[in-house]
Amino acid sequence: MRVIAGSKKRLQLQTVPGMNTRPTTDRIKETLFNMMGNDVCDCRFLDLFAGSGQMGIEALSRGADCACFIEKDKKALDCIRHNLEHTQLAENAVVMAGDVLMCLRGLKEQKAFDIIFMDPPYHLGTEQQVLEVICDNHILSREGYLIVEAALDTDFSFIEQMPYEIIKEKIYKTNKHVFIALQ
Repeated sequence: MRVIAGSKKRLQLQTVPGMNTRPTTDRIKETLFNMMGNDVCDCRFLDLFAGSGQMGIEALSRGADCACFIEKDKKALDCIRHNLEHTQLAENAVVMAGDVLMCLRGLKEQKAFDIIFMDPPYHLGTEQQVLEVICDNHILSREGYLIVEAALDTDFSFIEQMPYEIIKEKIYKTNKHVFIALQ
């Protein structure tokens, strides 16, 4: 796993030991960031269920103003901190330790984020809960969007009852990215 592009291009990143995380492959990460394009430059990026922190680090390398990482696993938190120090991007990063829903509520008074990436555990229905908290606490900017990495069979029909809309979807062999914006 490595930084794909930007100021820290080609730097190797540490992964979280064990089987509790599913690191996004470099190829899929490159496709995803190509889809985001220039939106990343100067944005406020939020990386939920951050794992190794590779998505927020990629955003920082590509010119994001800041990145916030939320993760509860201690090994993953150590990995994020190591990767931020290794890439010398820690100055523009905030690492929050704890449950995603609780940490999101703690961001209520912060400036909203332009891009929110989340890769929650599959098949637990976490996506709807997270989207509700993001909406209720005004964590996503009006012009921003969320990207959810999910299993192929994840049902997003709940979006119809929320003030969100699916703006695009990218399907891969084993998972998908769903881009969601406020209506």
